[in-house]
Amino acid sequence: MYDYIKGQITRVTPEYITLEQGGLGWQILTPNPYAFHMTGEIQQVFTHLHVREDQQLLLGFKTLEQRELFKKLITVSGIGPKGALAILASGIPSQVIGAIEREDETFLVQFPGVGKKTARQMILDLKGKLHDLFSEIDLPDEETTLLTMVENGALDEAMLALEALGYSQRELAKVKPKLEKEELDTEGYMKLALQLLLKQK
Repeated sequence: MYDYIKGQITRVTPEYITLEQGGLGWQILTPNPYAFHMTGEIQQVFTHLHVREDQQLLLGFKTLEQRELFKKLITVSGIGPKGALAILASGIPSQVIGAIEREDETFLVQFPGVGKKTARQMILDLKGKLHDLFSEIDLPDEETTLLTMVENGALDEAMLALEALGYSQRELAKVKPKLEKEELDTEGYMKLALQLLLKQK
């Protein structure tokens, strides 16, 4: 029904963003709300309206490819909208596709809510049907785990979250070298960064 909405991001929370367009504030669930910024500029969010008897969910994505992968994931038995969002939030989309293509159940079961049965169903339903989403598919090697993927992106996600809270890139650049010396999750990086930022004032 909706392909995309353009407007200003007026709120960013851990679960959703609010996008104002035409005097209405659209509450949009998204894999990583902190990928969006409250800059006051017009931004485009690719959307998907999920309708069931008991609920209507408006979901939003930074890229068209991300949305199309989401739509493929929710066709798999055992994966609902929030489960698909969790997969997209936790993993790199091209690596998720790569794991499906090489039938890597061990990699897939690391995602929240994905057990062996669901991982096998993902492979059966989606293998060979996802090449058109990405020109390059990253194949996770045998040592790649969800933990290493999350750790690699945790600092970047924390930086995006702090920007959304109003800190400038210049302020964040001053504390980032100290953060890079630590191995933390997103929340840990944010707490440490806030401590360092407050000391600067």
